This record gives sequence, structure tokens and C-alpha cells, in this order.
Amino acid sequence: MTPPTARPLHVGFLAIGRRRPGFDPEWGSQMAAAAWEAARAGDFQAVRPAEAVVDDATLRRAIAELRQADCRTLVVLQPTMGDGRLAPVLAQLWAGPLVLWATPERPDADRVTACSLVAAHVFGSTLRQMQRPFELVYGPPDDPATRRRLDAAVRLTAAAAGLARAKVGLVGQHAPGFVNMHADPAALSRSLGAQLHHFGLAEFVARVEACEPARVDADVQAVLDMDLPAGEPEKGTGTFCRNGPSGASHKRCLSPFPDLAPNSAYYLAISDLIAEEGLDAVALRCWPELPNHFGHWPYLAMMRLTEEGWPVALEGDVDGAVLGLAGGLLGIGVGYISDWLEHDEESITLWHPGHAPRGLCEPGSLRLGRHFNNDLPLVVNARLAADRPITLARLWRCDGEYRLTALHARTAPPRRPLLGVTGTAVVDGARVPDRFDHLVHAGMPHHVTLFEGHHLDALRRLARLLGVKWVEV
Repeated sequence: MTPPTARPLHVGFLAIGRRRPGFDPEWGSQMAAAAWEAARAGDFQAVRPAEAVVDDATLRRAIAELRQADCRTLVVLQPTMGDGRLAPVLAQLWAGPLVLWATPERPDADRVTACSLVAAHVFGSTLRQMQRPFELVYGPPDDPATRRRLDAAVRLTAAAAGLARAKVGLVGQHAPGFVNMHADPAALSRSLGAQLHHFGLAEFVARVEACEPARVDADVQAVLDMDLPAGEPEKGTGTFCRNGPSGASHKRCLSPFPDLAPNSAYYLAISDLIAEEGLDAVALRCWPELPNHFGHWPYLAMMRLTEEGWPVALEGDVDGAVLGLAGGLLGIGVGYISDWLEHDEESITLWHPGHAPRGLCEPGSLRLGRHFNNDLPLVVNARLAADRPITLARLWRCDGEYRLTALHARTAPPRRPLLGVTGTAVVDGARVPDRFDHLVHAGMPHHVTLFEGHHLDALRRLARLLGVKWVEV
């Protein structure tokens, strides 16, 4: 089972030529060859059609060939200016995002040799008027900066295309009272292209209970091999903590590791659901039914799946799961969903019950334990690693449209110890209360996704590709 973020990315390469001689054919051939070599060296698998593209017929055959190769996006280059009439044909044949790449003029020439940027301008403005999304790259193929821009543009357009093909699972509904995260399948499909598939909680509970004991035992051993530190064990049991009230009677607690076995069953049930239904992301209503029924929280299982590259959102947060998928497709990770717990003028206290991936946590701070509220296992208590650049982002729906926002920050130690996962985000530019007021009035839900690194520009460009309103803060 391979996460969508780890699947091979096939990218079509189209160098559109000319039927009639013009400009500098030798320079055009040099640029086309160098651009192909740059594409082959990119962080993706470049595919080019067998036949040169020069007119309507060859373009149609090339697009059909690239579709057959499962290309998620296209890089379209005109090393010397081609036929502008092919732009609407391209829009008709390829509805998804693509990259327009323009290469420079011959530097030592005393006449126009390529008109490549003009050609990209013609195609770009035509595609925009036809409401077709694209990214622009300009620069020589052998320039490392150009290649970085090309990789970024490819990743952006492929991420937008990946969301349009995504299948997201919702187990149950949003958590009680969290109507600000209600998911509308039709709106999700219209705005982003992603399809939402709903699964009942009773159906999921049956999956958990049907997990074969041998599989559960094997997975418990896999968790033990992770050597995760835990809270103080009960004397004489060797387990992390005592059984919960309802968990004590559950058959999975007959395991020698009663706090690990139910979480392994959760992990296997979610993994099986993903595999059998072909899901790219999952949102799970993790409370109140699951801990009430099993006596256990699923947070360790969710942490493990997140570390494997699967966007798994708690509390039925479908848009949070979709944003995690977008982050994974962009190459910035699937992130970690947190509450915006409190703030001052310069910083935000981040906190959630306990499911953060280890890579985001302070080494030595992570310990498996019990939920702060009802004393049931199994949560992942930790502090977010300090002094790291982060991006806090949110995708949501309000006033009949999807919206996206992000801000840059740097992590700092938490203001006070809290059970669960907590840390401080010191926000670039401060003005945190004003920004919070603006975002709440824009309808932003109370969850934010933490991505390591600064990625505001990539997320803003993704919003443009998706036709999503960017909320500036």
C-alpha cells in the first residue's frame, strides 16, 4: 500500500515546434534538447511523445500518448514561437493544470532568435481567458535556479491534478458541535475535484472488531520494535498503564499488551479501509463513540499512518485531510492538525490530544500515555520541536466557496506543560490577535495544519491553480 505522496510522478514534455522555418532553428534545437535533459534530471519521471509536435494533428496524438503514460501534468515549451492557434486546442485536450516554460534568446545574436517568452505569453493569456490553470517558468535549461523553478511548478500543477483525482474517506461525521467542519461532497467535488466517500461508524467498529488476533499480535510486535517510550507501567504487568473501564472487557485486551492491541486493531482497520476503497486520505470521527466503545483512543494508530505518508485527520475534519494530502503532493509533508488554543500579541499556543508524528517533536519529549480528559489510553504526549520554521495553514469552505490561508512562524518551547502535543508558534510579523479576528470573520475553523518549513508562496500558488480564494493575513 503506497501513499499517493510516494507514487511515481509522470510528467509529459511537449516541445512545440514549427511547420515553417523561422527564427533560429539551430538555437531552437539546442534549447529543446537542453530543456529535455533538464526535465529528465528533474524530481519526476519525464515522458515525451515519439512524434514531434508542430500542428493540430501531432498535438492530438501527443496528448493521447501522454495520457496513456498516466502523466499527471505537462511541461509545454516553445523554443521558437509556434502556432498560437494550438493554445485553445491544448485547452480542449488537457483540462488539468500544466507548466508553460519559456527559454531565452540567443545571447550573442543581433536579431530575434526565438520569441519563446512571447509564445508562452500568448499561450498563458489564452489559457487564462479560457479558465485553464497553469504555472509559468522562464530561464535557460542549464541554470540551477531555472531547474528549481521548474521542479516547483511541476510539483504545484501535479498536486492540483492529484487533488482533482483524489478519493477521500470520511468515517462517521464531524465530531459533535464541530459544524464548522461539516463536509459537503458536492462542494468538494465542484471546487477541488476530490470525491468524498462516507463510511458509517458502526461499519468501522465492525472492521476493528473483525481484525484477526494473529494480525493484531504481529502489529503489536511492530509497535514494540519502534521502542516508543511510555508512561510508568503498572507494577507486575509490563503494560503501559491499567486497562480502561470499557477496554477491560474487550477481547483485544486479552493480549499481554492491553494498551497496544486495540491501537493495532485501529491501525489495521484504517489501513484495510484505505487499501480496499482506494482512498488517498481519511477523516475519522475519533470521539466520543470510539473510546466509549473500545475504551481506547486511536491516536497512536493515526500517528503511525501519518508518519507513513497517509493524511489521516481526527474529529472528522475532511478539509484538514484534503490539505494534508495537498501538502504531501507538494512535497512539504502531510502535516499535523492542531487546535489554535490561545494566543498573545506575537505567538500562538498549539495543542491537541496527542497524535503528532515523531519528526515534528522534541527528541526525548515523546511518551505514550493516557488522555488528559478521561484517563483512557492511548495518546502520544510530546512537545513540538523548538526553533524550527513552520507554516500554519487551513483550507475551509464558507459563503459557498473554498478558502485557503497560511502564515509563517517559528516554534518555541510551550509556555507551560500540557498533556497531549503542545508547542508555541512565534508568528512572523506578529499582530496575532488582529489576524485571528480576521480569520474567524472569514469563517476559518479552529483546526490549523502545521507544516515544517516556510511554504506560504507554494500554498498561495496552489490556491490560484485550484481557483480557491486566498485569504491574506
